[in-house]
Amino acid sequence: MKNSIIFLASAACSSFGTTHAFTMMPTTTMSNRPLTQLNTSADSANAEVERLRQQAAKIRQELAELQGKSVEEVEEEARNKKDMQVSREKEMRATLAAKPKTSNRKMTNTMLYVPETIEEQTNQAALAIERAFVDGITRQTVRLALVQEGSPIAPSEEENGWPGGQKQMYREAGRPLTEALLKEVRAPAMSIQTEEEKKSGKEAFPPEVNAQDIWDFDGSALVTSQAAVGPSGDVQAMVFPNTDVKYLKDIGKINESFGKERLFLLVNPFWRNVESWGFNILAPNAKKLAQEKIFDCEGGGFQDTYVFSRFSARGEDCVSLKAYPYDWEMFAFIEDYSFGRPMQTAVRLGSSKEEPTSKMFSELLNERPEFKMNKTMRQLNNKF
Repeated sequence: MKNSIIFLASAACSSFGTTHAFTMMPTTTMSNRPLTQLNTSADSANAEVERLRQQAAKIRQELAELQGKSVEEVEEEARNKKDMQVSREKEMRATLAAKPKTSNRKMTNTMLYVPETIEEQTNQAALAIERAFVDGITRQTVRLALVQEGSPIAPSEEENGWPGGQKQMYREAGRPLTEALLKEVRAPAMSIQTEEEKKSGKEAFPPEVNAQDIWDFDGSALVTSQAAVGPSGDVQAMVFPNTDVKYLKDIGKINESFGKERLFLLVNPFWRNVESWGFNILAPNAKKLAQEKIFDCEGGGFQDTYVFSRFSARGEDCVSLKAYPYDWEMFAFIEDYSFGRPMQTAVRLGSSKEEPTSKMFSELLNERPEFKMNKTMRQLNNKF
């Protein structure tokens, strides 16, 4: 009840402080209407304004009594909330205006946002992959938020994780997400297209997607998209490769047989960089092989073109988002009580040329007034 009143009071302070919304239209546009009717409409509008003002004043008075505050304090809080909303809108518009605009790229992703569903993430990732491919990047790394089919993308990882381990992650998230992604990606290698393929007109047709398990106990697979246009548009994606030498050898074989012109993806690999290959007495040359097959391979090495990373900083649920060719975007989630119950809402903190660190997030969170209190204090504050 309290939160509903807060919302109504905020709306009242912002909406009923002026009367320009009820300004009469010029008589030239309403010349066919009798003057008495115009006067009646004006009287009615003024009466409605006065009624709404009285209702807003009553709501503010009730809210003040509930919180043990004065009416002036409640009005000040409502104005501050409105100012904060306006500030956020201005910031988002400024971000949109500052993004680069290049005519030879799709601009659907110019304003990056945190996807809330699998479909939104799939579309966002597919566009980033296609933009990178057009720019000649045929070896790409993609890191998706791993969620089960039909589930929303929550701000943080599931509390219970994946009790079935990597096999469950692959079966319920990795494989279906990769298959959905490859169904959306269109990446014809123009340099190897035949005349028949160019004339087929099937570039936008959906591909046939198949998956082949690599190691069942690892929950890894090779997913192949056979393009309707022909072999020049085929795409391959290796799901959940890890630092075992077998995957390095498999990646090397695919690099060689698939050709540098066609698109090859690594989806959610279990490494961050070449340092993930520490010393292994059973595979002493693994780090050198990783550098050769992944980071220095033909085609420029595998580059991150889409990354959705969830983690915690200063106790807040955060997301860092990368979508080629744009900088990393940084978001934190805050509770929005406008609808009577807390809804997790992403707030943009800033951007970074390099992958953001927890320290960068903490510094930005400390600068934001809405995160002055930590999550626990905010929840307690909204209960009483």
